[in-house]
Amino acid sequence: MLSLLFHLQMWIFPNPYLAFFLSLPADELITNATYIGTPGKGILAADESTDTIEKCLSSINVKSVESNRRALCEFLFCTPGALKYLSGVIFFEETLYQKTATGKSFVEVLKESGVLLGINVDQGTVEIPDTNGETTTKGLYGLAQRCQQYYRAGARFAKWRAVFKIGPTKPSEIAIKENALGLAQYAIICQENGLVPIVETEILVDGSHDIDHCANVTECVLAACYKALNDQNVLLEGTLLKLNMVTPGSAAKKVAPEVVAVYTVRTLLRTVLAAVPAVVFLSGGQSDEEATLNLNAMNKLKGRKPWSLSISFGRALQQSTIKAWSGKEETVKKAQAAFLKRCKANSEATRGIYKGDGQ
Repeated sequence: MLSLLFHLQMWIFPNPYLAFFLSLPADELITNATYIGTPGKGILAADESTDTIEKCLSSINVKSVESNRRALCEFLFCTPGALKYLSGVIFFEETLYQKTATGKSFVEVLKESGVLLGINVDQGTVEIPDTNGETTTKGLYGLAQRCQQYYRAGARFAKWRAVFKIGPTKPSEIAIKENALGLAQYAIICQENGLVPIVETEILVDGSHDIDHCANVTECVLAACYKALNDQNVLLEGTLLKLNMVTPGSAAKKVAPEVVAVYTVRTLLRTVLAAVPAVVFLSGGQSDEEATLNLNAMNKLKGRKPWSLSISFGRALQQSTIKAWSGKEETVKKAQAAFLKRCKANSEATRGIYKGDGQ
């Protein structure tokens, strides 16, 4: 049987290295990617960098010290009933080695509830020369070794974020190509080391552009990314796409969730291959409820959708939670109730049955 599989792979994939690679971790990659996209579940993006979480905590007058960051993660991960709505949680590296107050590692807390651990592996952005402030993402150097380390620590998927701005000359062709190549190289390195890569292309919401412009830019970016992924022989069945919803710019007039749904699904159908098991959305400047309603409208939309449509929300799951917490021990249960409500609301939205009562 193994011999037959090898010869079949050699016929389909003439590259001997790729055939060998597919015979080893492919099943695990596909299984994990498919599981993360399970309808009714989603990803909690708890991978804010130290600078980002400092801004978040300062908004409730809480110092961004390790003990407070750990306490925030603990009450999120230990919220009774919340983890059943999650298939994955993305960690910042610091969180990977943290424990609860009773000494249990966060990795074990998630594993016991059937939640896969993800890790943010990029190292931020750097400006591309000869562009008007456009960026590419850094972190490829030493990535294979870091992936091996994270896999041994319990991680099973990874995230790498490429950022694009909409403007009169943005995104430029060089910015699109540079980021697409970086995402593809990151993805194949992750797969070679057992991690499902989340390919994140975020079109920033800043600006006064209309929804048609956002759709056009998103299509161009995704088309370039999937060409690069195929050029690098990335196993698409073992990947996930993380994407902005197609919306007007933040300074433009808002549109109804049903309009967002039509534009977003149409954009995906034009660019994302059916081999990809799931698309997980970021909230991208939307309110908690707005992001949930838009996702719900997508999943209610009739017609062909070959991928599951779910979430990889950070702020849209945590914002109301953190406000309720305010860094006080006596408000933890109130904050956990707020977190549980948002998790349940988004679980329903992944199945198109949310009634809009999660505020």
